Amino acid sequence: MPARAARDAASATAASDAILLREMNGPVAVLTLNRPAQRNSLSDALIAQLQGALNEIGTDTSVRAVVIAANGPAFCAGHDLKEITAHRAGPDRGRAYFAKLMNACSAMMQAIVHLPQPVVAAVQGIATAAGCQLVASCDLAVASESASFATPGVDIGLFCSTPMVALSRNVTRKQAMEMLLTGEPVPAARAREMGLVNRVVAPGTEREAAIALAQQVALKSAYTVKLGKEAFYRQAEMNLADAYHYAAKVMTQNMLARDAEEGIKAFIEKRQPTWRDE
Repeated sequence: MPARAARDAASATAASDAILLREMNGPVAVLTLNRPAQRNSLSDALIAQLQGALNEIGTDTSVRAVVIAANGPAFCAGHDLKEITAHRAGPDRGRAYFAKLMNACSAMMQAIVHLPQPVVAAVQGIATAAGCQLVASCDLAVASESASFATPGVDIGLFCSTPMVALSRNVTRKQAMEMLLTGEPVPAARAREMGLVNRVVAPGTEREAAIALAQQVALKSAYTVKLGKEAFYRQAEMNLADAYHYAAKVMTQNMLARDAEEGIKAFIEKRQPTWRDE
C-alpha cells in the first residue's frame, strides 16, 4: 500500500475509533458524539472529552458558535449503565465512583452554560436521562421530527435528579414533573411546545439546520453574545428587582462597548456593521 494511502487509512480508522469527533464548519465548531453502538451513552471517557473540548473552545476566538450532534440512531441514551454497574463490586458499593461520575457530568453540563459561545444541540433520535439533560443544557436545540425526549430513570429505580436540574429550567414545573415521574417519551413536536427545543425539522436535516442556526448567531458580535449569554443565565436565578438592577448594569457596560457604538451607527447609516468583538 502506498505511504499516502496507508496514512489516509490510518486517519480514517482513528476517526472511526474516536468517541468524540470535532470539526469546523466556518466559525462553527461541531462536536459529534461517536458511540453509536452504545447509543452515545455518556461514559467517563466521553464526559472527559466533552469537557476538554469545551475548555479549548472557550478560549478559541475563531470559534463563534458550537453544535453538539451525534452519530447513529440515538442522540444520547444517558449514562453508561454497564459502566456504572461494573463499579458496584467495590467495598463502598460504588459510592465514590458514583459521586465522581455525577460531579464530572454536572461540571460538563455547566461548562456548556458558561461557555462564551452559544451552543446548539442537533437531535436526530432519542435523548434520554442525561441525554435529555445535555439537550436542555444547550442554549438552543434543533430536533428531527423522529426525535424524542425522556427522563426514564424512575422506571429502573433511579430518579433523574441531575437531568431534572436542566429540564426544570427549560419547561414548566408540572411538565418537568410529568416527564420525571412517568418516564414517558415526549415526541419532538410536543418538546417544542414545551420549550425544550426551538425547531423541529425533517429527519436527516437536523444537523444542517442546527449548523445554519449557529452560523446565523455567529454573524453577531462575539463580545455582545458572550455578555448577553452570561447575563441571561445569571438574571434567571434572581428575583425581579435584582434581575432588573443587574440587567441595567449589563446594558450600561454593553452601551460603552465599541461594537454597540458601531452597531448603532451602522443601523442609522443603513449599512452592515463591522464587528471587532470588543
